[in-house]
Amino acid sequence: MSNARLAVIALFLGVFSLRAMEEKIDPGLAVTYAGDPVPWFDIRLLNVEGRGWNDTKNFYDRLPAKAEGKVRAPVWNLSHHSAGMCVRFVTDATTIRARWVLTNPWLYLPNMAAIGVSGLDLYVKTEKGDWHWLGVGQPTAQTNSAKLADNLLPGKREYLLYLPLHNGVQSVEIGIPTNAILAKAGAWGTGERKPIVFYGTSIQHGIAASRPGMVHNAILSRRFKWPTINLGFSGNGKMEIEMAELLAELDPAIYVLDCLPNMVADEIKERVEPFVRKLRAAHPHTPIVLVEDRTMQDSFLIAGRMEYYHLKDRAELTAACERLKKSGVEQLYYIPGEHLLGDDGEGTTDGSHPNDLGFMRQADIFAETLGPLLREAR
Repeated sequence: MSNARLAVIALFLGVFSLRAMEEKIDPGLAVTYAGDPVPWFDIRLLNVEGRGWNDTKNFYDRLPAKAEGKVRAPVWNLSHHSAGMCVRFVTDATTIRARWVLTNPWLYLPNMAAIGVSGLDLYVKTEKGDWHWLGVGQPTAQTNSAKLADNLLPGKREYLLYLPLHNGVQSVEIGIPTNAILAKAGAWGTGERKPIVFYGTSIQHGIAASRPGMVHNAILSRRFKWPTINLGFSGNGKMEIEMAELLAELDPAIYVLDCLPNMVADEIKERVEPFVRKLRAAHPHTPIVLVEDRTMQDSFLIAGRMEYYHLKDRAELTAACERLKKSGVEQLYYIPGEHLLGDDGEGTTDGSHPNDLGFMRQADIFAETLGPLLREAR
């Protein structure tokens, strides 16, 4: 068979595959606003990903309603942030707009820009099947409207839109031209792909990424074409047993536990083993990955910092991991923290929280452990 004929068949199969997995959204479900002819679609009409529970108090909460009063107040309050949530959709629109209403009026943090805290982040799937950044929604107030992409070349494509990291959203809408189609995207890949659950601290929460798509779990999601759930709680990833009970309700492909930046040695010794055992009892065969603390980038020169913040904590986590393994806990993995941010001091915004370079470096190291586990899961 000629190469030209094979190319035609491949093109046909690709178009057929895209159409087969589409579930078009009824244009009648769109709303319009006074003085604005653009039809707007609530993204809840699509498949909003990154939600571990459906029984939430507010749709975009990251913990179930029953967690209120069960977890500490700071954890509950931070669970209202939409960190890690995203939506994939298919459209042939040449212009893509967004409207979103934030929960909190404060748009930025001292060490994190407004786009990362409260903005939107748009990616597009290329002809090669990879994800490529396309545009952002810059927040200017609690209620926002922005043009994410304009003058796009004609064609039907799959897009990926990330929601704010350190703010909550009351609503998010996508606006496209009247004659354009909007459809749900299909599965991430062939076969069932349970999400990777990441539980951790402000680093997992996404501070201080420049854009919502630049957190390491989002980078890994695009790289492996795999869904993820972000359960990072800034300053409050402390491995309380109540959180283990909640995480045990989920059914992920992998658990990644990255809490050391918020814990001291005594807490690590006391909490890690019960936390892991709670997960293992509910999921006997699900891989569990323990992550050491990253090295704060001024530790090389600040007296006592390396010993107090890193060496003791890492030693306690290593010891807990060894005890768990010796007691028969299997499918337990370990990621060292020394080089997570690189070794040149350029990987953070403030010495502690990764910048985009630091998140990319962290994703590369995580991938060495998660990649083989995902291949097995697939």
